[in-house]
Amino acid sequence: MRAPSKLGLYVLGLAAIFVVGFVGARAFIPTDASASWTKQAEEAQMDHGAQHHSDTTGSPSSVEMSGLSIERSGYQIRDVVAPGAIGQDGKLSFRLTGPGGAAVTEYDTAHDKDLHLIVVRSDGAEFRHVHPTYDGDGSWSLPWRWNAAGSYRLYADVVPSELGSNVTLTSTTSVAGDFVPRPLPPVSAVATVDGYTVTLDGSLGVGTSSTLTFTVTRAGQPVNTLEPYLAAYGHLVALRVGDLGYLHVHPMGEPGDGVTQPGPNIDFMAAAPTDGTYLLYLDFKVAGQVRTAEFTVTAAPAATPGDTTGGSPEHGHSGAGH
Repeated sequence: MRAPSKLGLYVLGLAAIFVVGFVGARAFIPTDASASWTKQAEEAQMDHGAQHHSDTTGSPSSVEMSGLSIERSGYQIRDVVAPGAIGQDGKLSFRLTGPGGAAVTEYDTAHDKDLHLIVVRSDGAEFRHVHPTYDGDGSWSLPWRWNAAGSYRLYADVVPSELGSNVTLTSTTSVAGDFVPRPLPPVSAVATVDGYTVTLDGSLGVGTSSTLTFTVTRAGQPVNTLEPYLAAYGHLVALRVGDLGYLHVHPMGEPGDGVTQPGPNIDFMAAAPTDGTYLLYLDFKVAGQVRTAEFTVTAAPAATPGDTTGGSPEHGHSGAGH
């Protein structure tokens, strides 16, 4: 594997833009205002491990999105193997292939890992952000056990060295058993997980970037001891309800930059091009353990002067473990 170049995370004006389609399947796009949104949309959608190119004044609906297709730039996830039933110990494994079907064997590291794997059930439940081991010949695996039956989607975020930019590849697998769907988490600005309370401040508007600030507390006291996890104090995954549009987002600032504090706040910039419901999963690390707080966000158009029908988007949650 190639030794990666340092990927910059602290970019003033960094923005994550929700887009109409699936962005790898991605719903947020981190931005760097150095280039046109329309000209660089694909790089912004695909490369969450580097500075991205975006103009938030552009029209998100004009961008062709990626992620629902099993193929991206000639790359695919193949040969997914996993335990077939809940409660059964085994391995989750798969292979990555490039153009022409050749195994992808060289990767550039992004955010401390050569591959980020997101696994989530079709209703947004059972979310996991994990990092498999490379087994050679394009194959990846890790020990695995399913906790609930249903249909699952896998997202593999990688930077194939030959390609030189990030791609998000997707596949699906099913787990036998009685499927019990989880209701959509209720609207609330507060999530709880393992005794930690995470409060979301900010509204997700349509067409206009705004700050989403997550504040971590415990027993009413601010948590100022967040630990670096994958080169940041927090990571945000967004899934759009309906098509599971996806993006792994990184916050403004990074540990050791002389500016960013280890809590209690973690800031992101975001905007939505269309109204709708999105699930947010915030990863943060305290005392050596990564936890995930879940939120439900409703994006709605902002009111225009004299318009009494528009409104601020609501936001909400459901707590979950990692």
